[in-house]
Amino acid sequence: MSGSQELKRFGHHLILGISGATLSDDDKRALSELKPIGVIFFAKNFLDGTPYQVWLESFKDLNNQIREYAERDSMFMTLDHEGGRVIRTPLPITRFTHALLLRSHAQEVAKATATELKSLGINLSWAPIADVFSHPHNPVIGPRAFGNTPEIAAKDARDYYLGLQESGILGCAKHFPGHGDTSKDSHIELPILDLTLEDLRLRELIPFKALIEVQIPLIMTAHILFPKIDADLPATLSQPILNSILRKELGFQGVVVSDDLDMKAISDMFMKAGTVARSFHAGCDLFIVSRNINSSSIERTYQIAEDFVDSLSNGSLDESVVEAARERIEKLLAVTPQYPVEILDRDILLQHAKLAIASSYS
Repeated sequence: MSGSQELKRFGHHLILGISGATLSDDDKRALSELKPIGVIFFAKNFLDGTPYQVWLESFKDLNNQIREYAERDSMFMTLDHEGGRVIRTPLPITRFTHALLLRSHAQEVAKATATELKSLGINLSWAPIADVFSHPHNPVIGPRAFGNTPEIAAKDARDYYLGLQESGILGCAKHFPGHGDTSKDSHIELPILDLTLEDLRLRELIPFKALIEVQIPLIMTAHILFPKIDADLPATLSQPILNSILRKELGFQGVVVSDDLDMKAISDMFMKAGTVARSFHAGCDLFIVSRNINSSSIERTYQIAEDFVDSLSNGSLDESVVEAARERIEKLLAVTPQYPVEILDRDILLQHAKLAIASSYS
């Protein structure tokens, strides 16, 4: 195995999933040896079926232990928290409706959501969805999108992000360059979209442009193959998509984060030597390994970290590319608030419950 100092370098680019509501030995090992710059939480990390004070205290302990083992005061503490069917937290955290119904309430709901996320110590929400719900049988996006036209999707996703930002939560536009027109789920297989760059400009890129204009700090890649743009590689590994389109054409200067590397659309590719280097060179800065889909095993995470180290040592991964990515991440982390886990006032939760009802019928 590579030296611990080398593995820690990959930690600067890693958002890691934790296996449960308490740290396992594997979690402790990975946090100590890789020192990930962030973690991603799921439902399995909360004690469900227990009173608010009980699960919150447990989650507070988990947060503190993560920082202790990672030896990091500042981390990206992240959650997929879109509303609708993408809510990981137990009650009484508010169940806001899916994005498609929010319309004029998008900014207000985002502000309320941010208040609740901050109370959990979360500083980064993997939202808003910037995809356009253009395929009626899309199995994975559907009503998670803010609109079925690029104009509505752009306006409401922008409003939602501004609500998060105003209340001190980082937002991330996803899934670049657009997952709304697929008929397949990238958690299960690799979707293929036969769209040209001009097609993307007329629809998929419009919400991303709107979010880049208001300086959204992160954009997440899509595990989708666009053969008319890059015949060989999905967006997460594609230089034409992440470099030529996102960086150069759209002018995005923030952090590019991969969608989860455990998703079946791409998981096998990341077990092959050189894939991490290819993704860095394409334009990825940060990588999510959730340990939530294929397996909770830590070994895949280490295999990806080893590939990173090997690619640096054999020269296939350019030091300057890694350094530029690290600088973008560190610059963002330096201005990211770190929130304590604390109980929310009952009156705030009651106000949010009323907003959840109002926003469901907008």
